[in-house]
Amino acid sequence: MKRYILGACLAIGLGGMVPAHSEPLKVGFALDTKESSLETAWEYFLKSEGEKQGKEAGYEFQWTINVANADPARQAANIDDLITSGVDVIIARAFDSGAIGTSIKAANDAGIPFVTFDRGSTSGKPTAHVGGDSYDEAKTTGEAFADILKKAGVHGKCIELQGMLTDINAVNRSKAWNEVAKETGQFETIVQVPTEWNPELFLSGLTNALTAKPEANCVFAASDFAFPSIQAALEKAGRWAPTGQPKHMWLATNDLLSAAIKPMEDGYIDVATTWDAYLQAKEAVRVIIAIKKKEDPKCGPDGCLAKGRVVTPATIKDTQNLWSRDFK
Repeated sequence: MKRYILGACLAIGLGGMVPAHSEPLKVGFALDTKESSLETAWEYFLKSEGEKQGKEAGYEFQWTINVANADPARQAANIDDLITSGVDVIIARAFDSGAIGTSIKAANDAGIPFVTFDRGSTSGKPTAHVGGDSYDEAKTTGEAFADILKKAGVHGKCIELQGMLTDINAVNRSKAWNEVAKETGQFETIVQVPTEWNPELFLSGLTNALTAKPEANCVFAASDFAFPSIQAALEKAGRWAPTGQPKHMWLATNDLLSAAIKPMEDGYIDVATTWDAYLQAKEAVRVIIAIKKKEDPKCGPDGCLAKGRVVTPATIKDTQNLWSRDFK
C-alpha cells in the first residue's frame, strides 16, 4: 500500500496528474542561419516550451540543432545527418523554399515527419507548417491604430511603406491594413511606397512621399526592421517628435523588431504587432507533440500560424517573452 501511495504522489504535479515516466522525443532543428537574436530566441523558446509542454504530455524533448550558414547544400546535408541519426521529428527553417522539398522527401522516405518553420516550402509538402500570421499581424495593428486615432480625434492620412510585393507576407500585410482602413474609416492610405525590403528605399521612398504629400500625418511600415531609415526621413522632414507634441507623425508598424524597441519606449511608435518568436515556438512544440501522438495538429490552409501581440508604449515594459527586447 505504501508503495502505491508513493507512486501516486510522484505522478501528481502542481498542474494535476502527469506521467511518472517520460518518453524521449528526439527533435532535429535545421536552422538556415544564426546571425541575429531572433534565431537565438527561437532556440531558447523551443527548448523551454519543449520542457514545459513535453512534461505535461509525457515526453522528454531531446534537441539536435544544426546551422547551414546560408548554404542550401549544407542545409540538405545537415538534414540528411538528422535523418541518419534517427530523430523522431525534423523541424527546419528553410534557407531556400524551392530546395527544401528534396529534404522533405528524404525525411518522408525514412518515415520521419517534417515541419517547416517560419518559411514554408514551394517544392514539397511537409507534414505541417508553423509560422507567423502576417495577415492578422497587420489587421490587429490597423484596428488598434484606428482606436488610437479615434481617441485622439485624428483622421489619419497615411503613407504606407510596403514590403517586397513578391513576398506573401508583404502582400498580406498591405491587404489587411487597407481593409481595416476601409472598414473603420478612421484612416486612409494616401500613397503607397514599395521598399523591396531595402532600407535605402525606406529612406528615399518616405523622404519623397513626405515631400509630395505634406498633408500626411501618419505612417504604416510593413516591417520596422529598417526603422533607423524611417527615423532619418522623419528627422529630415521635421516630423520626428513623440506622441503629444505638435510635429508628431502617428506611427504604426509590424514586427516590433530590435530597432523599434527604444522608439516605442520613447513614444515615437504608437502601436505595433509582434512577429512573435515566443508564440511561434510555443505553437511549433504543440504541433510536434500532436504529430508524435499521431494526432491531427489542426492547422489551417496556410499552416499552424501563431498570431502576434499588440504592443503600445504603455504596455511594452510589461509584455512578457518579448524577444526583440530581451535577447541581444
